[in-house]
Amino acid sequence: MTGLAAHKARAATRAELVSRAEALRPGIAARARDVENQRRLPDETIRELLDAGLFHALQPARFGGSELDYATMVELCSVIAKDCASSAWILGNFICHQYMMANWPRQAQEEVWLEKPDALYSGVVIFSCGKAVRVKNGYRLKGRWPFASGCLHTTWFVFGATTEEGNGGPPSLKMFLLPASDYRIIDTWQAMGLRGTGSHDLEVDDVFVPEHRVLDVERIKGGDHPGSDVNPGPLYRVPVYAMFSYVLNGVAMGIAQGVVERYREKTRTQTARSSGQPIANLTTIQVKIAEAAASVDAAFSISYRNCDEVMAIAATGGVPTMEQKVRYRRDGAFAVKLSTHAVDLIFGVIGGGGLYESNPISRAFRDIHATAVHLTQTWDLNAAAYGRVVLGLDPENPML
Repeated sequence: MTGLAAHKARAATRAELVSRAEALRPGIAARARDVENQRRLPDETIRELLDAGLFHALQPARFGGSELDYATMVELCSVIAKDCASSAWILGNFICHQYMMANWPRQAQEEVWLEKPDALYSGVVIFSCGKAVRVKNGYRLKGRWPFASGCLHTTWFVFGATTEEGNGGPPSLKMFLLPASDYRIIDTWQAMGLRGTGSHDLEVDDVFVPEHRVLDVERIKGGDHPGSDVNPGPLYRVPVYAMFSYVLNGVAMGIAQGVVERYREKTRTQTARSSGQPIANLTTIQVKIAEAAASVDAAFSISYRNCDEVMAIAATGGVPTMEQKVRYRRDGAFAVKLSTHAVDLIFGVIGGGGLYESNPISRAFRDIHATAVHLTQTWDLNAAAYGRVVLGLDPENPML
């Protein structure tokens, strides 16, 4: 069985995909230190995630994907992040971009998926990093983009850029889909956390991009889009950037959940070196575990509530209001804030052992703080956007 038939065989329900993700955890955990040291995911991990169908959880069913609800991405990332945040980060990026691809014109979708339905791709949508000039039948694109997570494993990549239309009008924000042969990887990813994501810089040097591989940000704010005629399902009516926080907040929540579970199990039988007394008897430890666990539970509740709400709105053909959109961004960032708080609580009581890089909680501490500075996960930026809207001001975010 090859091609599309083999790809369709991986399609599954949400429960089945979660079960497959759980089954991969021992191998993911065993490779976690190597992932960090080598600054990339091993091919074995990519193959396992691909064979399990996890990358294509939100891909349209007509191309063999599972076409599940938005919250599936959050849950799958959280499962993998318990053992390796870098693996989960790449998983979230690849799942999200399979979902986004359904918004592109039919011709672009078929170019990417028809011959290779399991093609992997990611993107960087920092629009200020690239410039595109309109030419006949498309654009010429150039620029250099940082934070290109997953670029070592992709066949295609999406670049955000501002455009010069040549008609005297203001520049617009567009996304450009390029094959791997059209961009150059520059090894820059020497980072404190999420070291295994391989989030290097990418450079595009004056490349032609045909019209069908260009997508205007205005078209993906919820509701109909260029791909609606072939992908009419409610999943693909979800506003892309309003829900962008949830692409990666499952990573933060999974990191925190893994830390709480790992510390809880270890502490049940651990004794203090200085006194020889059971650590579990210390009220301080009991309180810290309770607060950390409650923070993680609250983060999941907020995130799943919003994912379910936005899917329900899309199912009716509606589009969230601006106040709902900025609330989704606020809550996604707040879930990361809660998750980071949970990890900090545990890290504060694990003692000197937490200083060793070999300690999984040490790695989790680095990874969750790296996660928390991502634009979509940063509390202050997303909280301020919400505050502006509810106080009657413009959100100042053209992507919403």
